[in-house]
Amino acid sequence: MRTIVPPAPEPRGPETAIDRTTRRLLLCGVVAGPLFVVAFLVHGALKAHYDPLRHPVSSLALGPFGWAQTANFVIAGVLSLAFAAGMRRALRGSSSVRGARWGPILVGVWGVMLVCAGVFTTDPVSGYPPGTPDLLAEYSSVPALLHDLLSMPGFAALACACVVFAVRFAGTRQLLWACYSAVSAVAFAVTLELSTLGFAQTASLVAYGGLFQRIAVTIGWAWLTLLAAHLLRREWDGHAAASG
Repeated sequence: MRTIVPPAPEPRGPETAIDRTTRRLLLCGVVAGPLFVVAFLVHGALKAHYDPLRHPVSSLALGPFGWAQTANFVIAGVLSLAFAAGMRRALRGSSSVRGARWGPILVGVWGVMLVCAGVFTTDPVSGYPPGTPDLLAEYSSVPALLHDLLSMPGFAALACACVVFAVRFAGTRQLLWACYSAVSAVAFAVTLELSTLGFAQTASLVAYGGLFQRIAVTIGWAWLTLLAAHLLRREWDGHAAASG
């Protein structure tokens, strides 16, 4: 009797594993922004004596349950770093080289800043926590100083990433994406500056410093989330085309 040997399964090549890893890394960029924004909105709404219109997101790390915002910073930073790695992999084989190097680097800087914002706790500002002055004459500690020093390049990196991809999308004739990225860069920078002036106790802006910061952060995260979804969809389309 002849023995029938079933055919061996086709070996899974390294390209399949690479594609799967890239998609998972890009997915981190899809979930990072919504997770971060929802977390600070809920936390800010529930925290006693905290005014979301007036106080910065970083101040949520002060006082009771401050660990929640600390964890929020660190988780969002790690997810952003994973997204930066996925972006680098996704853009490596693209037809356009514009932004393929600096885009992931700038998003990676943003991710590092978020982790550092969680590790180094900010100083009180604008009267929160209760009993603290509106503005300290000098930093109370080295971690508070590092929080602000490391935040500046992180915010700048995100704005620059928007510009880099605006140029990339313009070069690939994706004009809607180019315009959206450019507008996001300008809106992010303007609202962030207004929030900075508010936290510096500018009389006409101090009551809305937190609001302007939330607008800026939401603009930046929305752009990153949609960019991650755009790259993830392209990866899925490319995988489907290759499978077909």
